[in-house]
This record gives sequence, structure tokens and C-alpha cells, in this order.
Amino acid sequence: MTEARSTVDSLYGAAAEQEVQREAFLNGDVPVAVYGLGKMGLPLASVFADVSGNVVGADIDPDVVATVNSGGCHVKREPGLEELVGSVVSEGALEATTEPSEAASRASIHVVIVPTPITDEKEPDLAILDAVIEDIGAGLESGDLVLIECTVPPQTTTQRVVSRLEEGSRLEVGEFGVAFCPERTSSGRALEDIRGAYPKVVGGVDSESTRAAEVVYEAINSEGVLTVSDATTAECVKVFEGLYRDVNIALANELARFTDELGVDVNEAIEIANTQPFCDIHDPGPGVGGHCIPYYPYFLIEPFETETSLLETARAVNDAMPSFTVEKVREGLEADGKSLAESTVVVLGLTYRPGVEEIRASPSIPVSEQLSDAGVDVYGVDPMLDSVEEFALDQVELDEVAELYPDAVVMVTPHEEFDDINWGEFHRNDNDLSVVIDGRDTLAGKEIEAPVYTIGGGGKLGDSGRGGNR
Repeated sequence: MTEARSTVDSLYGAAAEQEVQREAFLNGDVPVAVYGLGKMGLPLASVFADVSGNVVGADIDPDVVATVNSGGCHVKREPGLEELVGSVVSEGALEATTEPSEAASRASIHVVIVPTPITDEKEPDLAILDAVIEDIGAGLESGDLVLIECTVPPQTTTQRVVSRLEEGSRLEVGEFGVAFCPERTSSGRALEDIRGAYPKVVGGVDSESTRAAEVVYEAINSEGVLTVSDATTAECVKVFEGLYRDVNIALANELARFTDELGVDVNEAIEIANTQPFCDIHDPGPGVGGHCIPYYPYFLIEPFETETSLLETARAVNDAMPSFTVEKVREGLEADGKSLAESTVVVLGLTYRPGVEEIRASPSIPVSEQLSDAGVDVYGVDPMLDSVEEFALDQVELDEVAELYPDAVVMVTPHEEFDDINWGEFHRNDNDLSVVIDGRDTLAGKEIEAPVYTIGGGGKLGDSGRGGNR
């Protein structure tokens, strides 16, 4: 048994007992490389380092690498991450390099978590993944295990990753393993999610890949591992999770558009409908943002021939919500005798969700663009952001809003810093605030003199008071 323990430096195809392999991983005898040290990659690399004590992280950004190697943390607002990075770096458990090929030559477990965006033509862009796989292939050895965590179109692992690894390494699957093990992590709770908020999903290109991946993630995730039939099934799990949310939100948003015609608070109806156990309608809002939900539908829409009318309709509905929001601003101003083109509008919350620094696909981007295109003087407030160059607006601090004498305010993303806004300040000096758009139904109970229109809740524009808000 002593000899078996000393010779376990890789997991795929290892002859040692499962528990011996697990101990080798936990003792750092099986070196790990994590490719991509972004907002999800750095937390993942840090947890691997904390558990195994032998991790090299690869990122092509030299500033990121320098920060990590100094024990710093460039990913902000992730509870516990700064302390964890400092700890594992000081212990020698984590180091970083700008050379993925160097990381590949040192590791026998390769964990890939790089961006997989879409192009302007709405097609999956896997160029970064391809480049990383090429580097791994050049350093791949018999017994190595490649774990893909970044979201990809189904069949990517079997039809794209494997062939590139085989070509670069001159090895074949069976000599090395590959599994798709999707990240199921949200910004602002990355460490909690990685360590076990939900079970880890694992699907290998062969049974040995699945088994070896299970050894790894059972040591990482306290909720255990859910093994599925194969890598493509695991890819579907991740994509389907996002598609469900996009379609569900689209239903909520379409129902919200009936608010005025039906004369009801749709949000109230949704809340009560959801007391039935078979109903789980999500919340409507001014749009859908982030690096996941708005993109994943195109991982099925574009690469495959099967018709995707529902997915495409859901995308169209959700993409139209910023325009709906702007139209409600226009209606509120016109009800008060004002022109949109001659107005000042303040957008509160520019990131895609509260408490998170991410702006990718944020509804505030098209909202600001459409207001600006209409001739509006647009200003934005967001405590998460130092720069707003992606938005068609000027950034101001919250305490400067009253001095702008806004004609309308749009609450897109309700950061907690907005909870204590003194709405009365927006009316001082006889300023006439004509309308407030409550994008996420978070202003109920606030003392707001202006008419408030809540997406899904309604409100009688042109009248003072709370309108249709509960």
C-alpha cells in the first residue's frame, strides 16, 4: 500500500484504490492547473489550492498574474475570496503564470474555465477555449485528466475538445481522460457555490473519465457529485438551466405587458399563482443581463438544425423589455406635458443585478442608449462602477441627483445603497419629477410624490402617489 500511495501522481487510469487516489489529490501529489483566473476562475483555483495544496493558475493578463502572485485579489465583492487567495498564495499552494503551456506541462489535472461568449452574429465564440485546449494538448501526458467547466454548446467536448487534444498530444482518449463538469456559480457567492451549495455535475467522454472526475469533485464539493451518462448530457444540464430561466422570465415579462390593459397588478397575480406547487413564474423586469442567461439560448439556436421557435421568441421578448421601459418613461413624461427629447432622466443601477460589478448585457445599456438617441440628457448612478464608458450617459453620485432636477428616474438595478434614498430631495426647489419607473418592484412603501410605474405592477401615469404599487 505504501508503494501505491507514492506512485499516484495522476488519476485517469490509476490502478490504486479510490481512497488512495483521493488522498493523493488532497496531499498535492496530483498537480492541478486552472486555466482562466477571472471572476469564476480565481475562486475555483483558490478552492482547488485550499483543498489540494498544489495549483498553478494560468491567465494571459499579466496584471492578473502579478496580482495573484503577490497574494492580491482582482475579483471584487466575493465574500471570503480576498482572504483565501492571500492564504493559499502565502502557503505556496497557488501560483499563477501568463503561459498556459507552462501550466500544462506541470499539471496532470487540467481545469478549463474561460469565457465562451457569442459573436455579433449571435454565434458561439469558442476561440479562447480552442487556444487553451491547444496549449493543454501540447503538454498532455498519459494519465492526465481534462475538466471543462465553462459553458459550451452541447457536443463541444466530444466533437471539438477531444479531437484537438488528441491532435496536440498524439495520444488518444483512453490514454487521457476528459469530462465536462459545469460551473454552477453565481457572482457574489462563488466560494459558497463551488464548495457545495449544489451538487457537482460530472459527465465524462468515457466511464473512466467520469470516475476520475468524481474523485476530484467529491473532495471539493460537500454536496457530492451527480454523475450523468456522458459529457454531452452534462453540457445539456448547464445550458438547459439557463434556457429554463430565460424562457420563464420571458413569460413573466410578457404577462407584465398586460398590466395596463387588464388593469391588474400582474406581480401580485404571479405571487399568488406561485403558491400552487406546479407554478413557478419568475419576476418580470426591464430586461435580462449577465454573462449567462442572455447567451446560452444561442448555444442551441445557432449550431443545430432543430427549430428553436420558443427559445428565439423568449430572447425577443426579453430583449424588448428595455424598449418597453423607455416607452413607459415617454408615457409618464407626456402625461405631465413634457417631451422626452427635452427631459433629464436618471438611471439608477447600471450593473445587471444588485451587488454585482458585472455589466455584460445589462438592461441599463440599451435603456441609456435609447434615451440618449431620443435626445434625453441621461445620467447614471451605480456604486459598483468606477467607469461607465459602455453606457450612453454621464455618471453622477447619488447625492448629486437632486441637483440635476430630473424629469424621470428609472430604477433598473436596485442596489442596497438605494434603499435609503430620500425621494423628497428630488422635488426640492419646486422641481417637477414627472415619473419614476420601478423596474424590479422594489419601491413599494417608499414616500415618492411623483407617479410611480412598476413593471408588472402598473401605475396611473400623470397622477401623483403610488399608482398601482402595493
